[in-house]
Amino acid sequence: MIISRTPLRMSFTGGGSDMPAFYQKYGGAVISTAIDKYVFVNVNKKFDDGIRIAYSKTEEVNCVAEIEHRLVRASMEHLGLSGGIEITTIADIPSKGTGLGSSSSFTVGLLHALSAFMGRYVSSEQLGADSCYIEIERCEAPIGKQDQYAAAFGGFNLIEFNRDDTVEVSPIICKRETLLEIEQNILVFYTGISRNASTLLARQSEEVSNDELKQEVLKRMVSFTYDLKREIQKDNTHVFGEILHENWILKKSLSEAISTSEIDEWYESAIKAGAIGGKILGAGAGGFLMFYAPLSTHAAIRESLSILRPIEIKFEPLGSRIIFYHQ
Repeated sequence: MIISRTPLRMSFTGGGSDMPAFYQKYGGAVISTAIDKYVFVNVNKKFDDGIRIAYSKTEEVNCVAEIEHRLVRASMEHLGLSGGIEITTIADIPSKGTGLGSSSSFTVGLLHALSAFMGRYVSSEQLGADSCYIEIERCEAPIGKQDQYAAAFGGFNLIEFNRDDTVEVSPIICKRETLLEIEQNILVFYTGISRNASTLLARQSEEVSNDELKQEVLKRMVSFTYDLKREIQKDNTHVFGEILHENWILKKSLSEAISTSEIDEWYESAIKAGAIGGKILGAGAGGFLMFYAPLSTHAAIRESLSILRPIEIKFEPLGSRIIFYHQ
C-alpha cells in the first residue's frame, strides 16, 4: 500500500500569466504558497488483474482503456501500468471548483503514488512537469502551469513560466517572522459557490489572446509579482495587502466572468471592515475569497462576512510526499 499526501495551493499575484497563450509570448510569473489542506491518494495492489478506482464514484474495470476518469486513465497510460491496482482518494476540502488547485494536486499526488507503487523515485520537478503534461497535453485542459508546480514543490515561492515552456521555482527568502506575519494576517472564506474552472480559464485565455490592452494588464500583474517578491525579501509586509488589492482590480478587468456582483459586495464589506486587499482564489466567480488584514480587524471582517464560512489556513513548506509505503 502506498499513500501520497499533496498540498493544495493559494496564489497571490500574477494569476493568468501561467497560461501558454500569454507566457509563450511574454513570460509569466506568480507568487503562491502551498497550504495545510491536502489531497490523499491511496494505491494498493489488487488481488486480481482488474482496476478499481474510488473517488466521487466507483469504477470497476478490466483494463486502462475502460477507465472513465480521464486523469487516472492518462496517468496510468503514461506510466505504463496495465492493471492489478486499486486507487482511492480523499481531500480535506471540496475537490472541484474551489480555486485551490485541487485537480492538479490530485494529478501530482496520483503520479507520485503510482510511481512509488512501481518502485520509482520521482523528483518534485518531474512531478510538476509530468502533471502538466497529463492535464494540459493528454487531457487538453485549458489551464495554466502554476498549480502543478506549487503542489509538487510546496513552500512559498516565485514560480516563473518561460517562453520556451520551462518553469523555474524559487523559494522567497525572508525572515521567518515575516512569513509568519503574512500567514497570520490572511483570512480565507468559503463562498459556497463552485464553478467550472476550465470553462472560465478557456474564456479568459481567449479574451486575453485577442486583446492587446488585456495583455498589457497581465504584464502589469506580472510586474506586481516581482514588486511583491522584492518587498517580502526586504521583510516589508506593509505593502502585501496593497499589492493584492491592485492585482485584484486588474484581474477583474481581464474578464467579466472573474467576479460577480455578490463577490464584489463581499469584497467591499471586508475592505470597509479593515481588510487592505484580497482576491478570489483561482479562476474566479466562486470558490474561496481571501483577504489580507491586520489581526486587530479580523473579528470585524468575520462579522461583516458572517454569511460565509471562515477557513483556517496555514502555509505548508513541503510539497507532495509519500507518507506511507509498504510493498
